[in-house]
Amino acid sequence: MNPSDPARVLVVRLGSLGDLIHALPAVAALRASWPRAEIDWVVERPHAELLALVPLLSRVIVMGERNVGGWMSTVRTLRARHYDMAIDLQGLVKSAVIARLSRARRVVGFDRAALREPAARFFYTETVQVGEGRHVIDKNLALAASLVASGERPGTALRPSELSFPLRRTDSPALDSLRAQGVGDFAVINPGAAWPNKRWPPEKFAGVARAIHANHGWTSVVLWGPGEESVARAIVDQASGTAVLAPETTLADLVAIARAARLFVSGDTGPLHIAGATATPIVALFGPTTPTRNGPWDDRDVSISRYESCVCHYKRMCQRPGAWCLDAITVDEVVSAVTRRLGGAS
Repeated sequence: MNPSDPARVLVVRLGSLGDLIHALPAVAALRASWPRAEIDWVVERPHAELLALVPLLSRVIVMGERNVGGWMSTVRTLRARHYDMAIDLQGLVKSAVIARLSRARRVVGFDRAALREPAARFFYTETVQVGEGRHVIDKNLALAASLVASGERPGTALRPSELSFPLRRTDSPALDSLRAQGVGDFAVINPGAAWPNKRWPPEKFAGVARAIHANHGWTSVVLWGPGEESVARAIVDQASGTAVLAPETTLADLVAIARAARLFVSGDTGPLHIAGATATPIVALFGPTTPTRNGPWDDRDVSISRYESCVCHYKRMCQRPGAWCLDAITVDEVVSAVTRRLGGAS
């Protein structure tokens, strides 16, 4: 171990699911450069299940309840670890405060231009210029590269196939259930999203399911999360026998189902990025968010975007319901994108 390398490192990336996935290549690059370091990750409870699948971590520290007692409990846990370095990959005041309260000797974050909340910079001991207009994976890798004392630059000019998304393989009752139903080769349709503004209409997803079956012979498995089952059932009901409802899934199930799928069709949401981490072919639908920053990172994947015409960038709700940008994406457009992504194969 290089004497200048940190012995104990804290990664701060509290959520969301997609952003946790986007942070994995940078953390994997740090692990490759600091093989003997202890690397911990502090995360909010709803997302801790994903990090349990990441074998390169020394410890996953789950944030306490959202009250003073919960915060103080978390801070005590962090301080007891005596970190050499805390790395904030989130760029919010909240995450920067947690990094600083850990009492790490070095507290590192993005420069002002790359921060989601510019005031976060006041809590860092040092900032790293990572550039704007880049995919968030590239920004995370640029920050990691600046921290390697040996002069190596992890992640520099890496091709998508070289990015490391270390997610452990586990048993999946949900995938086993699909196989028991006779589902062989399948595509995944993921209609849900936390923001209503990111949800493509169910009847259009049903049209895509029918086309996938007609062109490739695959059943579509329709995913759903809390509060989304009725939307998923509506797609299955309108798909004329070409789609099935996914069983209830854990995050480990989502990883396993994504790995097994022949294709993944989704809006901009966490499961889409899980599919990217498993190298499953993707067709992604974007409206209020940009695929340049948030989209699939494999150049072979296809993103259909209405970001340029959207007037409500990064808004949860559409500000112009009569001209909703995502609704302008047609079924034929998505079916054509599927054909391009699969190279015309049937």
